[in-house]
Amino acid sequence: MGEFTTTETKHGPVPAARRRGPVDGRAPAGPRDPGGEPGTDDGRKPTERPAPFDEQEAEGLLEAARASVDPELRRAVATLPAPLRRIARYHFGWEHADGTPAEGNAGKAVRPALVLAATRALGGSHGAAVRAAAAVELIHNFTLLHDDVMDRDATRRHRPTVWSVFGDADAILAGDALQALAQQMLAEDPHPEARAAAARIAACVVELCAGQQVDTAMERRRPDEVTLDECLDTAEAKTGALLGCACAVGALYAGAGDDDVEALDAFGREAGLAFQLIDDVIGIWGDPRRTGKPAGADLMVRKKSLPVVAALTSGTAAGDELAELYGAPYAEGDLERTVLAVERAGGRDWAQVQAADRMARALHHLSLAVPDPEAAGGLLALAEFVTRRSA
Repeated sequence: MGEFTTTETKHGPVPAARRRGPVDGRAPAGPRDPGGEPGTDDGRKPTERPAPFDEQEAEGLLEAARASVDPELRRAVATLPAPLRRIARYHFGWEHADGTPAEGNAGKAVRPALVLAATRALGGSHGAAVRAAAAVELIHNFTLLHDDVMDRDATRRHRPTVWSVFGDADAILAGDALQALAQQMLAEDPHPEARAAAARIAACVVELCAGQQVDTAMERRRPDEVTLDECLDTAEAKTGALLGCACAVGALYAGAGDDDVEALDAFGREAGLAFQLIDDVIGIWGDPRRTGKPAGADLMVRKKSLPVVAALTSGTAAGDELAELYGAPYAEGDLERTVLAVERAGGRDWAQVQAADRMARALHHLSLAVPDPEAAGGLLALAEFVTRRSA
């Protein structure tokens, strides 16, 4: 596996108010056990990539997953009543708002790709897991529809969000319908592990909802009332839980034992938290032409993303400046000052270090279930893809 490169903090100390992994600005040497020592606790070497990261490998896996899953998604959406069907087709990029065909972007298909890669890594059949992969993608899109309403995000995938086109009620109901379709898809799946997968996905949805509830509640609190630990826990529930669930469902469909299923769940959760850390960085410093969202939008609405909370809790002068800015409504011209304050307080560097640490932990968990680097290659490629992206 290629190394994750991180930098020493240039503009201030990295915050120390955290309980997971190093905070000294250095990328971790390797996976760590709960005691913090490099390596695994059973004497085996962690899973490593046999060659440097190849982005084309990950993109090939994502493309193959999308090609496998899209027909299942289209069949499921086609069963919806006409008004909900139209909204869902717009959301997936298959139609314009007026119902005419579109060649839109239905997303990267990271979660279904993880389901299929986990199944292959443990010797299962790709074809047998396609329906489960589609169900996981439906759950992901249910969360996107609801999140956009709650966060008032106006764009997704380079075009207006569903709520901004059809209204809040239709967006919420379309999301509910996608969640129901996911459960129906598994209920009708003859695979012997479909019931276990459905139960796992249902539990994941509850965790996602709990994480979102805490997240929205935190937005109503003052900057000095939010801790870094609770932000990390919330990010794990909101993002890591579904990536972990995707990997665990793939393991179930491969007929894996409980220990391997849980190890892959832990792998996905840690990789998911790394994903969220990078996503938060991109939300502040990403290129809008690539992200499809305006730069700094989260800062304008005073969202307490991970780099922001790291900066707020840094104990630096820049952190104090950021707290003052966050304590008042956004004013025209504040964005540049806010971005600089987050960076000078170490928020960006902390997030990059933390993402590397989480990936190291993810590799440790993966090595327990799939010690063969060749077999683990697909999962590793996908995990590296989502944490190396710049948009």
